Amino acid sequence: QVQLVESGGGLVQAGGSLRLSCVASGTIFSIPVMAWYRQVPGKQRELVARIASDYTTNYAASVKGRFTISRDNVKNTVYLQMNSLKPEDTAVYYCTSGTSWGQGTQVTVSS
Repeated sequence: QVQLVESGGGLVQAGGSLRLSCVASGTIFSIPVMAWYRQVPGKQRELVARIASDYTTNYAASVKGRFTISRDNVKNTVYLQMNSLKPEDTAVYYCTSGTSWGQGTQVTVSS
């Protein structure tokens, strides 16, 4: 199974943007679904967005219209473009292939 490494997190003001990247150690071409989750302390990890191998996408209601997930099967990378960020988007963001998880990247949105 592939190993996943996330990057791109950081501190941003409300209304700002960040782009997260998830680089896989191997091909993601045959992986049916790649997804981003997020977690805040004391709460369950929640699905943010997912993208299928046919590029079909699904989003949590709270991020729809602001976040965009994409995948580059040549670069073995999945992206999460986050626009119009809100303080409630603050969390650790994780990438998953369904069987593997990355270590997470912190996103902090200040008001």
